[in-house]
Amino acid sequence: MSLFDLKLQEINSRLAGKELSVTDLVDQSLAKIGDVDSKVRAFLRVDEEGARRTARELDDQLAFGGDRGLLFGLPAGIKDNIVTEGITTTCASRFLENYDPIYDATVIKKLKQAQSVTIGKLNMDEFAMGGSNENSAYHVTTNPWNPEYVPGGSSGGSAASVAAGEVYFSLGSDTGGSIRQPASYCGVVGLKPTYGLVSRFGLVAFASSLDQIGPLTKNVEDAAYVLQAIAGHDPQDSTSANVSIPDYIGALSGDVKGLRIAVPKEYMGQGVDPAVKDSVLSALKVLEGLGAVWEEVSMPHTEYAVATYYLIASSEASSNLARFDGVRYGVRASDPDNLLDLYVKSRSQGFGPEVKRRIMLGTYALSSGYYDAYYLKAQKVRTLIKQDFDNVFQNYDVIIGPTAPTTAFKIGEQVGDPLTMYLNDILTIPVNLAGVPAISVPCGLAEGMPVGLQIIGKALDEATVLRVAHAFEQHTEHHKQRPAL
Repeated sequence: MSLFDLKLQEINSRLAGKELSVTDLVDQSLAKIGDVDSKVRAFLRVDEEGARRTARELDDQLAFGGDRGLLFGLPAGIKDNIVTEGITTTCASRFLENYDPIYDATVIKKLKQAQSVTIGKLNMDEFAMGGSNENSAYHVTTNPWNPEYVPGGSSGGSAASVAAGEVYFSLGSDTGGSIRQPASYCGVVGLKPTYGLVSRFGLVAFASSLDQIGPLTKNVEDAAYVLQAIAGHDPQDSTSANVSIPDYIGALSGDVKGLRIAVPKEYMGQGVDPAVKDSVLSALKVLEGLGAVWEEVSMPHTEYAVATYYLIASSEASSNLARFDGVRYGVRASDPDNLLDLYVKSRSQGFGPEVKRRIMLGTYALSSGYYDAYYLKAQKVRTLIKQDFDNVFQNYDVIIGPTAPTTAFKIGEQVGDPLTMYLNDILTIPVNLAGVPAISVPCGLAEGMPVGLQIIGKALDEATVLRVAHAFEQHTEHHKQRPAL
């Protein structure tokens, strides 16, 4: 049995009793990476020297006793768009292949305060743009359940590393479903917090009004622990919410009696695989058996979410990625004729096709004569989508549906059809547009591949989302299933 199959509290108990050392945990992680990552390819770089040094320091602390951090000794993987001092951060792009940060993102500082161990940086779609991990400039990560299938994206490396047992938990970022969709595809738990709850300082920006960092874990309890460690106000992030942080771990009571669940008919309609729908209905029966009640509702603006998202996200990406010009950041073209040629050649050589596609779409939407027709209208529809959530949450505690309309698809199957790829996020995108929290938890298998259940909550009500997810998990075995690597 892997040490990573133990619950966090069990690991803490063994560490306290000197039955286990942090070095043992790091050895387990590095050994597993050595065994399976040639097939899974979740990592872009492994910081073995740094991980072993941190393990020795924590073991020394363990020997002398004293207080331990909330995530003491737990090996973690970090998505490669979260900056880490001393570890190259590339966003899986050739443009940043030589970028060595001189500071840590706020979430990395918080993980260090919680005394986890950073193992390395995880693969992703370039600049977080994609839903399959096929847009990485370095290699394609595979799904641990079947190497012919994608792990999802853009946090595909983060989900695959946890599913493969290479790390105890990982961090990802979610702009339109990039934590929850790969969590669904890989059969792990993925939490997208309320916008502003977790600092974005040190997260390389894709779409600033949508991006949010969150954890990927094997179970809901671990997600609560990681969120407890990384949530909180950060004066270095102007969008950080200055709110008190509740006890997420204490919220895992298992009690959902009287809970009111809304199931949008738009989330269970055309395009949703029948096997996925059946898994979600079975999950609702479990919650119903625990005393919750559910009803079908309508969220009529859901059908506009994908178009709205890609206009807003691409516009913000166009603005954010303008800094990558070959002068101030990243790779510089070696043979430009003049300054304009330097911009053109650096961006042509540094960016991949999906990034270029979104920059062009966003620049067009923001251009003179089109701003009102596209970007401004998309912002107005975003407000209508948020109002759909507000209206439902007046009468219900959570919204439940599938995380993704299908299970994972085969590598190469949709890479030439970006519109079909974009539609895979139709059930996760509205959450980011509204800024509310959501979690994906395993709820079954369809033809041998994992299915995810999405639980959406009110803004800053992660406690209820985690409580419902934990109650479901406690009465099912789906989260205990592991891929046969």
